[in-house]
Amino acid sequence: MKASDLLVHCLEGEGVEHVFGVPGEETEDLLFSLRDSDIEFIPVRHEQGAAFMANVHGRLTGDAGVCLGTLGPGATNLVTGVADANLDKAPLVAITGQGGLERLHQESHQALDIVGMFGPITKWNTQLNDPDIISESIRKAFKVAEYEKPGATHLEFPEDVAGSETDTTPMDARERVRLASPDSDLLQRVQAFLEEADRPLIIAGNGAVRTDATTRLREFVETTGIPVASTYSGKGAISDRSPQSLLTLDSGDHQEASDAIEMADLILTVGYDIAEHDPAGWNKGADTVIVHIDSEPAEVYEAYNPNLELVCDLSTALEKLTERMNESETQFDETWYSDLRDHILEDVAADPSGDDPFTVRTVLPVLREVMNDEDVLISDVGSHKMQIAQNFLTYEPNTCVISNGLASMGISVPGGIAADLATDAEVVAATGDGGFLMNGAEIETATRVGCGYTILLFVDDDYGLISEKQHAHRGESFGTGLTNPDFMTLAESFGIEGYRPEEWDELEETLRDALLTDEMSLVEIPVE
Repeated sequence: MKASDLLVHCLEGEGVEHVFGVPGEETEDLLFSLRDSDIEFIPVRHEQGAAFMANVHGRLTGDAGVCLGTLGPGATNLVTGVADANLDKAPLVAITGQGGLERLHQESHQALDIVGMFGPITKWNTQLNDPDIISESIRKAFKVAEYEKPGATHLEFPEDVAGSETDTTPMDARERVRLASPDSDLLQRVQAFLEEADRPLIIAGNGAVRTDATTRLREFVETTGIPVASTYSGKGAISDRSPQSLLTLDSGDHQEASDAIEMADLILTVGYDIAEHDPAGWNKGADTVIVHIDSEPAEVYEAYNPNLELVCDLSTALEKLTERMNESETQFDETWYSDLRDHILEDVAADPSGDDPFTVRTVLPVLREVMNDEDVLISDVGSHKMQIAQNFLTYEPNTCVISNGLASMGISVPGGIAADLATDAEVVAATGDGGFLMNGAEIETATRVGCGYTILLFVDDDYGLISEKQHAHRGESFGTGLTNPDFMTLAESFGIEGYRPEEWDELEETLRDALLTDEMSLVEIPVE
């Protein structure tokens, strides 16, 4: 068969349902092979949007999302979304076109060393320079992307190879490789650390929601009474309704979650990556007793040098620890952190008066009220992200998706497309005016493929987070001010419903109306 047909058959064998991308001359054979397959090719308005869609698909499903770009600028436009997926541990497979092999030995039109460029931002990548290696390479790309810890892989597909013939057949996809069970001696040592502690605390990271560890973590916490503070990517690892939840590492108007971490005499990190949150921020003296439970050894870092590392399958480790703590009947006193939790919840439930202007922080409780537990919030990056991370109550894993490892602006609108396609829940894409206009054109993509989710647009005419930091450092800001279009007219031009609530008594009704419709909608909220 033609090599491009083989590649598509391999994608079908991996269970791929959508490929997000921008068409190009060098990917023509591949595009027509996709046309004749069961896979839906979704043309997008910018390759970065395609990578963000594949990224969020991977985050929510655990199965690698697939994005496609042509050579040169098509490939370079994918870089940010691919790098974001890699640092946020989202399984993603990127495919890029390339010129014919006969012209790559010399300077050539649009030809760049794309494999070399993708090396630092992927777990693995290669050029498909022979049609007979396609089957193996596709299988490896998905296996590596989805294996714990997941991330991005990349395949470059030269146009002359795509059009050539091959007798190779697709390799069968196999059950995902599972990590080993924990060593019993190390489990016993973790138990000893716990039994010697008076105020243990858990930091739940990305791995706690990405793996099957959530249920086991909740059982462990309920059994022991140990409090949990999550990273931004770990939100929902335990429900924020749990009396053990301290929300995130930075939650609390007066840093109550940080206070709890400082008071703790033992920290168990579960599925924690230091790219999520610098440990120097919570382990300030670098002298906290730490037990690292993860699928990989800890990064070597002066501020994060665990006393013990348990490298194994997280779910099994937590299940075995729960059994041991049950047998020893060890239960920790909750009084040392319960007041801190109460203060955090008081801060989160800020109740503005009718004359107060909208702020992100005071809008969030209203948004939470109208969203179901299983509904999905995709947060863009900006000052609103910090408020969402610290104050948006989250009850289920993977229902609050935040770009945090790379912290890429522009992810929420395209990410909403992937979330809407991947789940039956209602989806809200929260963004600021800065991030929105980076990939707002993907609204056209969303309407074309029949998506129906809500864009929650916070408008302050500023790159607000940078402005805040400049004011904190210098007492003034520079280079952060923005002007904006009329967003209601913009929404109308895309053929979607636009809302602009002016008063508090309008806000809840507006959000309910927007979420209940099956159509795309944009809710603009001016904030201070």
